[in-house]
Amino acid sequence: MSHSTYNKQWQEAQSSLMDLLQQEIPEQPSKPEKDRLAAFQLLATMYIKYIQIFRKMEQCYDQIVHPQKRRVLRHVLDGTMGRILELKHEMVNLEFSEYHYFDDVLSDLKLTPNDVEIPIPKFFINERYDVLKEREKLLGKILAKIGPQEKEDKEELKMSLEDAIKMIQVHERARQGRLRAKFMKEIREQEERDRLAQTRGAPTLDPDVAACRIQKVWKGFAQRRRTKKERDEEMIFIGMAPPPLPTSIKNTPQALALKTEATRRITQGNHENEYQQALGTIKEKIKETEGPDIKETMMDQIRQWFIECRDAQGKFPEYPDEDDGGSALIFKEKSPEELEAELNDKDGDKKKKDKKGKKDKKDKKKDKKGKKDKKGKKGKGGDDEEEEEGWKMAESSFVPSINEGTDKYKSVWMTRDEKDNFSQKHDAELIKEEKRKEVEEEIRIQVDELMRAELKNLKAAVDRDKGKKGKGKKSGKKKKKKGKKSGKKGKKKKKEKDLTPDRTIESLYEELVKEGIIVRCPQIRLSEFEGEYSYLGTTLRQANIEPMPSLSDVRRLVTEFGILPLGSQAVHEQAPLTKSILLAGPRGTGKKMLVQAVCNEVGANMFDLTAANIAGKYPGKDGLKMLIHLVFKVGRELQPSVIYIGDCERMFKKKIPKTDPTDPKRLKKELPKAMKGVKSDDRLLLVGTSRCPFDGEMKPLCSLYQRIILIPRPDYASRHLLWRRLVLKNNGVITNTLDVSSLSKVTDGYTPGHMLTAITQVLTERRIQTLSKKPLQSVEFIAPLARIDPIYKEEEEAFKGWYAKTPLGKKRAKAAQADDDDGGGGKGGKGGKGKKGKKKGGKKKKK
Repeated sequence: MSHSTYNKQWQEAQSSLMDLLQQEIPEQPSKPEKDRLAAFQLLATMYIKYIQIFRKMEQCYDQIVHPQKRRVLRHVLDGTMGRILELKHEMVNLEFSEYHYFDDVLSDLKLTPNDVEIPIPKFFINERYDVLKEREKLLGKILAKIGPQEKEDKEELKMSLEDAIKMIQVHERARQGRLRAKFMKEIREQEERDRLAQTRGAPTLDPDVAACRIQKVWKGFAQRRRTKKERDEEMIFIGMAPPPLPTSIKNTPQALALKTEATRRITQGNHENEYQQALGTIKEKIKETEGPDIKETMMDQIRQWFIECRDAQGKFPEYPDEDDGGSALIFKEKSPEELEAELNDKDGDKKKKDKKGKKDKKDKKKDKKGKKDKKGKKGKGGDDEEEEEGWKMAESSFVPSINEGTDKYKSVWMTRDEKDNFSQKHDAELIKEEKRKEVEEEIRIQVDELMRAELKNLKAAVDRDKGKKGKGKKSGKKKKKKGKKSGKKGKKKKKEKDLTPDRTIESLYEELVKEGIIVRCPQIRLSEFEGEYSYLGTTLRQANIEPMPSLSDVRRLVTEFGILPLGSQAVHEQAPLTKSILLAGPRGTGKKMLVQAVCNEVGANMFDLTAANIAGKYPGKDGLKMLIHLVFKVGRELQPSVIYIGDCERMFKKKIPKTDPTDPKRLKKELPKAMKGVKSDDRLLLVGTSRCPFDGEMKPLCSLYQRIILIPRPDYASRHLLWRRLVLKNNGVITNTLDVSSLSKVTDGYTPGHMLTAITQVLTERRIQTLSKKPLQSVEFIAPLARIDPIYKEEEEAFKGWYAKTPLGKKRAKAAQADDDDGGGGKGGKGGKGKKGKKKGGKKKKK
């Protein structure tokens, strides 16, 4: 697409963002919402609108080549991303569930599920491409030094030379025998055909009848072929059949669009380099041409201020300190009397602050007492207090940054005419405006030094005339104050001991790679985790039935809790902090695949702390401390980083068999301690996977993992999608003979891993070569599937029951019970502070 197309798209996104900001920053404070359902509808609508804006902004930021526009876009993009995460956490706190369903909101807004799919910003990888490439090279070199691992397993499959020769001879003789039998069969069939031809003789037929018969057969064949082609085109048009695979992938419109996007990214880099060069050259030009004039005007203004102060007050003023802004205070629109009064009042303000601090402490104590009295009055039925109950949206830390970016867009880019800027290079005038301020600031510091000396000389001259001594006491007092400040700064909390102070990060990284702690991830993207949207979620919840989440919901949660915060430093610092995630689900649901996808999407290092992987490494207590220290030190230096623990419930099992050599409880104490030290500046994420979380103790498991994502077995819609995608991915061809609908129905209970196993067993190289003559049939997959045990309903119910016992599951059950007691009104405060609802209902029944 062209430059103008992306500019229009940006304009549309900004206009819809302005409408949302009017709702976010109302003129009058909004009243608390008592109805929980209405509060959720409001949040869900805003959430979906922000996602639509985010989709447009992300595409614009990826393709717009103007460097100054991209800076404004990035500012707004980070704010929008963070606001989406804030709204997500608000919905979680309101509904007490990680999974939310927007079917009714989507139908009201006339949107499809694809319109609200959260994209993963491409700049997560593109802006760090060189760094990631170097890291991948380093990892490859280290792994090449180590050599291939797991040699012991290969040695077990050794075979003697005689046995190998015998096996080859047996197979070769069998092959020759089959070929000989095939040749003999063809010879016999040919002899039989020759014998029959001799006995029958040459057939005689009238030429006209023969021609009519040939025409009849050919016309029938041609019409059937035409009809079949039209039927297939119609089925493709209405979406009931997949489009045919292109003969040449290079010439497809999709490939050409991707090629155009890649060239635009190269142009982006070139324009960015030119912009960075222009920043330096323009600044130097301004210094040379405008610098002397700026310096003279500043000095004249300051001298004029000296004279005005002397005329007004009869004495020269005190020059502002550097900490207060220096001469920048003088250039503000204030009279000399006001400025002198400000400087004199600063000492008085410091004394007042100390007194105010003491008063505030007393006021806080009074407020606490007042709150306690109010709580007591609530039981007696105070009307004023009941009006304040309900849900109210928390203050956002991202709306101000969005507002700031929007204001910059309005003031600079909204009305700017760019007809002459065909190549979309940087605007020199905007750079001059920015750099002129920087140059003025640098010159101001130099001018301040000169004018301080000049003011000192003037005062000394005046004092000489009047016969007065210079005042030197004030400077001594100031020095003492500075000394006090420096004393306060000295009192800091003790930092953690660095166990490896003399070693570089490169050496620590190499050690962890050699030990197998840092693992290379296979190139898997989150889009490969396929799953269909759940269209009945809202309907089931309205009927008081808790639906099982779909694989599409799981993908959305991993994006929101894992990928978006890890990818952007600005978002991670201000968004609600998610330190750890637990992925729980049956075998084959793609838990490890999701962990690898998170690492690939944000370019993160993967630290594998699975019990089997660290068994025998870094032994003893000191070794364990060193392991945790190395992981978190390297993880912080080379962030973002993902710490992966497979079968994490084993860490919290009550009893572990004595025969288990892995010692899964080894990290039970040290890892939670280390996770407490993770702050918003550290882009570290702990991800645990578990196929039987109910085996571990609930309390320590839920205290270590903040967010629990339950991955279910796929429903019918997801299975239908998975069969089609997996067959095509494994070089298969879907034709009318392959009944995908029946196959999806039969495979109820099978996970994506089971399906992939069956497909790889059927679609061998030999079978792929015969697909043109013998198309795939559904029956072929039944035998491999029959050898795999599916996930039965009892196991799924066990997961559902375990999830209901988690802290969030318990809160949701209480909120649902409170809603039932209130008659389905849902007036339970924030997310159903359900206990109040219960008490009210109980009193009514007694009456």
